[in-house]
Amino acid sequence: MSRRHQVYARPLLATAAAVALLAGTAAAAPADTPPDRSATLAAVLDDTYYRDAIGKTGGELKAALHTIISDQTKLSYSQVWDALKATDEDPADPSKVVLLYTGRSQSKNDNGGNADQWNREHVWAKSHGDFGTATGPGTDIHHLRPEDVSVNSARGNKDFDNGGSELGEAPGNYTDGDSFEPRDAVKGDVARMILYMAVRYEGNDSFADLEPNDQVNNGSAPRMGKLSVLKQWSEQDPPDAFEKRRNDVIFERFQHNRNPFIDHPEWVGAIW
Repeated sequence: MSRRHQVYARPLLATAAAVALLAGTAAAAPADTPPDRSATLAAVLDDTYYRDAIGKTGGELKAALHTIISDQTKLSYSQVWDALKATDEDPADPSKVVLLYTGRSQSKNDNGGNADQWNREHVWAKSHGDFGTATGPGTDIHHLRPEDVSVNSARGNKDFDNGGSELGEAPGNYTDGDSFEPRDAVKGDVARMILYMAVRYEGNDSFADLEPNDQVNNGSAPRMGKLSVLKQWSEQDPPDAFEKRRNDVIFERFQHNRNPFIDHPEWVGAIW
């Protein structure tokens, strides 16, 4: 057993139990949920899961978070299908998932590679660092989301930035030759997923060191842009109930790690 597991074994069990009780399994909190639920959950996480990161900034904070969130269960690419059916479940209809860019609610079972079905979108494009669908960054559901097949294709491996022409099949999303702009409601989600990947994958586990930069058209380099825009998106679109629930479900049921920028959006500015 590693030293980290020795230190965290008991507190993390307590954290998981607390999250399960506070978050539940439904997307919407029940009517009798205490009004201080978020504050209570944040306090539990800060006292246990994030305790080695509290009070740090810059490189020290990034290094501490990397150690914390690298302790995870890894999924196969085939397991991702069922995981996304749980993480992205429509709170208004548990038989459906909500697609990231279109916002469309679609049957969980209408997944695959055909037109108008949904498939697995790698928000950090898998060619940026050449990790493909390998277990690890290629199957990390903190950045994998359900999306319409053709809209996924339209995004391709483009970096994120403002501007372009609106997608007819996904109003509110824009694209040009080297960038993609998601709809306003998920701009922050996209930013926090990209920054999670940059902290989680630091080049010490046989995969490339993934880092954001302030440019587009990064090609196959292990870089994703545009950092200045992603930071703006994270501020403009703070975590909502859907994103928070998703983080809880990933922690509780699948990978047993968290996206720290959903729990602490202010850490984006503290690191970058």
